[in-house]
Amino acid sequence: MRDAYRANFNIGTALNNTQIQPVSESAEIAMDQFNLITPEYELKLDQIAPTEGALNFDAADRIVDWALTNNMAVRGHALVWHEATPDYFLQGTPNDIRQRLDDYIGAVIGHFKDRIHIWDVANEVISSDIYNGPAGIGPDRRSAWYNAVGSADYLDWAFRAARAADPNAELYLSDYDTENPIKRDWLIEILQRFRARGVPIDGVGHQFHFFLDTAAEDALASIDAVDNEFMGLINHVTELDVSFYNDPGSCWNANTGCEPDLGPTPPANMLAAQAQLLRDLMNGLTQRSTVEIVNLWGVKDGDSWLNSAPVERFNHPLLFDRDGEAKSAFHAITDTNYVI
Repeated sequence: MRDAYRANFNIGTALNNTQIQPVSESAEIAMDQFNLITPEYELKLDQIAPTEGALNFDAADRIVDWALTNNMAVRGHALVWHEATPDYFLQGTPNDIRQRLDDYIGAVIGHFKDRIHIWDVANEVISSDIYNGPAGIGPDRRSAWYNAVGSADYLDWAFRAARAADPNAELYLSDYDTENPIKRDWLIEILQRFRARGVPIDGVGHQFHFFLDTAAEDALASIDAVDNEFMGLINHVTELDVSFYNDPGSCWNANTGCEPDLGPTPPANMLAAQAQLLRDLMNGLTQRSTVEIVNLWGVKDGDSWLNSAPVERFNHPLLFDRDGEAKSAFHAITDTNYVI
């Protein structure tokens, strides 16, 4: 797969330490198909600094060094994410939090300075209040970070600290649902604020957690929106997958109204729809020169977070099935002559 897109962008996937020691089938496929990985957990704040005053890089070093040994680059994911921030980190005054953040980012980027050159500095910081329309609370997510600091200034702090720690590293803001026009506008608003304040940023990571009825044009429009407003910013696709379920909000909020389990063998028409969606997406991405990385969020269907979120079910969101066999989606994006 990496060879099919070598002229366009790097192709990556998410892996974690349980998949590389011992080497799993997913790791074998990754070594064969991809030229980049994103550590799924190991570089997050609650993994490196679960308690104050001590940093533990053992798990992170293990997966980073494994990737580099196997000729794969590493995307650093993620320095700031509200879901992976220990409580102690947000205690005290805003100045206390900023000092803690400066110290942490400096230490982490410094530790990996010769090994990781791309960082998701901030992850999922755009408001998720899209269901109330343009009048929803935006553009900034009211997360524990926002509430502790009293504003979104922590984003400025994080990006400035990252640039100071490694002036040559590429720095990214990554989020999901950027294909949604409301959230896309909020993304642009945050980037405009960065520009006005001189906040250093090199690009945007679009997670692209799709459903089978997602329109590839909507996703490509999010790339175009960044390109049209900000000359010089890079675009990455950071967590690509295609869920076979399109559940209502009640399923995610209260596990009610969820679609029934499809079981281990999905219908052929759904596999074909996944293949067509990804072919349309990849064809569009190859036509956009600012796209430099496309990263799948996992290798085999059985690896995916979507098997347990929002509920336990068989999901089929990736390019390889549970047995490690390439699916129609894989063939559709690597072979232009493949008939879906």
